[in-house]
Amino acid sequence: MMDNSLIAFLSICGVIAVGSMSPGPSFLLVAKTAMSESRRCGVFTALGMSTGCALFALAAIMGLQSILLTVPWLFWLLKIAGGVYLLYLAYQMISNARRPLKVEIGESNGYSALRGFNLGLLTQISNPQTALVFGSIFAAFLSHQYPVWINIALPIASFAIDFVWYLFVVMVLSATAPRSAYLRFKQRLDTLGGGLMALLGIKLIVSQSS
Repeated sequence: MMDNSLIAFLSICGVIAVGSMSPGPSFLLVAKTAMSESRRCGVFTALGMSTGCALFALAAIMGLQSILLTVPWLFWLLKIAGGVYLLYLAYQMISNARRPLKVEIGESNGYSALRGFNLGLLTQISNPQTALVFGSIFAAFLSHQYPVWINIALPIASFAIDFVWYLFVVMVLSATAPRSAYLRFKQRLDTLGGGLMALLGIKLIVSQSS
């Protein structure tokens, strides 16, 4: 029979996996990077996303959820900052939608791996509600007394799950056929992606914490 802590750990990993695969600003950014830039930049963007996911898991374990719930104005401020950042990304996508791209597989269009990592990390941590989601998940599945290994395993598992998913996205969308389709419909896709990013930013700003 499985130990209760192991069952809780596996359950949390399952929920995190489902959350990672849900459409959102993280997926939009990774998808666009994979199609418009080099596969290497896409991988580093995925690394940034995964690092942000691990940081949220670590923050949840350390009790950030309690802090954000106890200090409402801090949560409000972080939500505003995150929403503004997503609106900035939306502006960048829409304003550059008409700019043609002439890239070849494996070449970067002036988009460094470090910039990809930073954008991935900032996009992931721009939504403080994720900290509440992680905190709620952990609180729902973990008992008040759980083994120490959970504190180490959950951030590592969060990183691994997020990275595997986004690495899969990068590998699929950086292939020749998806890239060619993106280049043909770049203006429409970037405008649509930017619009969705803007809606997510506005929703983050105006939404109320549960």
